[in-house]
Amino acid sequence: MKPDPTILITGAAGNLGTLLARHLVQGRHDLRLMYHRKPILPEIAAAPNVQCVQADLADPLTLPPVLSRVDVVVHFAGVLFAPRPERFLPETNTRWFSNLLTAALDAQVGRVILMSFPQVEGPTTVEQPATGRLDREPISVHARTRLEEERLLMARTQGTGTSPVILRLGMVYGRGILMIEAARWLARRRLLCVWPEPTWLQLVSTPDFLQAVEAAIFKAGVRGIYHVGDEQPVTVQRFLDEACRVWGCRRPIRVPSWLIDASASCCEAVAMIARTPSPLTRDFVRLGRVSHWGDTQRTRMELLPRLVYPTLDAGLSTLS
Repeated sequence: MKPDPTILITGAAGNLGTLLARHLVQGRHDLRLMYHRKPILPEIAAAPNVQCVQADLADPLTLPPVLSRVDVVVHFAGVLFAPRPERFLPETNTRWFSNLLTAALDAQVGRVILMSFPQVEGPTTVEQPATGRLDREPISVHARTRLEEERLLMARTQGTGTSPVILRLGMVYGRGILMIEAARWLARRRLLCVWPEPTWLQLVSTPDFLQAVEAAIFKAGVRGIYHVGDEQPVTVQRFLDEACRVWGCRRPIRVPSWLIDASASCCEAVAMIARTPSPLTRDFVRLGRVSHWGDTQRTRMELLPRLVYPTLDAGLSTLS
């Protein structure tokens, strides 16, 4: 890897893409920030080492100029919070990523980094963690299409000069993360609900997420699948309870699972009619109910030896 690589971030106007761009903009390397419709924040776009490029992953003809002389691609771009994800995710996840990967291989990009999540291996536990398998069949469309992206990346880079890197992120938490801020908004209005059945999850704080991605960009020899998460398994219920305590709100209401499913159906129906984003979908609920835990040993050895916030208890302050 060059000392000062040119880094392309797709979806750089989105939530995690913006956080990464802001984190990297102080360095000497050139940042190429790709967006589709929503523009890059002005304070980031104005930096001397930033080039903002508009492109459409659905249109392969727009991609070669964006990938020209790029050393590393960090892929965030996609569609979230839209109704009926089963209709568009095979397109926005699989075909869009395939278009990007074709352009990256043609441009001889040195490294392609794909953001993923442990649920692609289906339900996993601390005792039987996700280990980087690609042969599972997860229940949610979000997970199935992301797993297909992983398979595409690993298969199509074989025998090329492009190193495939997959970061299976635990749930990123901290101030400014969209899902966290949505939960805070609901909690302050006493509308935050959760199902009662324990669902285990792996977290990763925003600072640790950013450090892991930075390491995946710059460290030599990085290749393959890495699980990025903390060291303290918690349930969804405990995480939300603790977050509400930090926010000074009442803990979430426990409601039957069928009621959450019904609420998701209503959200999707209204969004379909009004042509607006849907903050909750049935498939997103299916994904959220999958207990998951990834084996982070490889990440500790090759990417991120130490975490800033190794447990939720240590990182609760980042929610305030």
